[in-house]
Amino acid sequence: MEVENCSAVTEFILLGIPHTEGLDTILFVLFLPFYACTLLGNVSILVAVISSARLHKPMYFLVYLVFDIGFSSVTCPKMLLYLMGWSRLISYKDCVSQLFFFHFLGSIECFLYTVMAYDRFTAICYPLRYTVIMNPRVCMALAAGTWLLGCIHSSVLTSLTFILPYCGPNEVAHFFCDIPALLPLACGDTSLAQRVSFTNVGLVSLVCFLLILVSYTRITVSILSIRTTEGRRRAFSTCSAHLVAILCAYGPIITVYLKPTPSPMLGTVVQILMNLVGPMLNPVIYTLRNKEVQTALKTILPRTAQVPDSS
Repeated sequence: MEVENCSAVTEFILLGIPHTEGLDTILFVLFLPFYACTLLGNVSILVAVISSARLHKPMYFLVYLVFDIGFSSVTCPKMLLYLMGWSRLISYKDCVSQLFFFHFLGSIECFLYTVMAYDRFTAICYPLRYTVIMNPRVCMALAAGTWLLGCIHSSVLTSLTFILPYCGPNEVAHFFCDIPALLPLACGDTSLAQRVSFTNVGLVSLVCFLLILVSYTRITVSILSIRTTEGRRRAFSTCSAHLVAILCAYGPIITVYLKPTPSPMLGTVVQILMNLVGPMLNPVIYTLRNKEVQTALKTILPRTAQVPDSS
């Protein structure tokens, strides 16, 4: 049975951010710079990675060329448009797509941070064998695995959400289509979708977190065995940004999806931070402060600004 035949509702109305009536212009002025900085920062990294052979590494390939460029674009453009006064309507198919890609990219984030923990573990614990262990074939396999697992995870959640009939209310009390906001509008029994979404999100998050914890436990032991203070400082510096990114990623998951009765307002605020602030800060705390990226950007900027000599 096709998704369209499961529901009489053909479009939804996004009610937006709770308790912000009359503040659309202020919110637009506040949110637009965040989204613009996200695009600018990640495009800069993309250009640097493409132009510099030294940056053709798993960290940049796995994380920034996949996640940050796309994640905020799933929800932010639509939110900015209706804050400008455009229609708050979203078609049924667009709602399905928005939910799918939000959880697809969100689950990829969890998987990628797990892969990055393994990458850091290999670099610090087995530095002489790093290029052998993390060879291009392994990197491609890990990247393909994250995409495949993310697709399966999101497909399950999306199917369970939209196989339900939506035949009455169509006002989504949120700024984008997400499971907690859509299930109350369903006309059928939502218990299965609620249980599976809670279990699925919880299981993926827990497994990834445990693997990250194991990797960083081994990393910590290796770092503490380093004799020089400078060596320990450099090793901790290598991992600190990754740990900050992990905290930013798992905080929203715990707040929104792993609580039996999450606060709608708190959940909205956390997801705004996850969609706008996180992708904007990631390039700064995790990549742009990297000396190799800085060197690549310094090389690129004079080249792009140089005016050809007409003589």
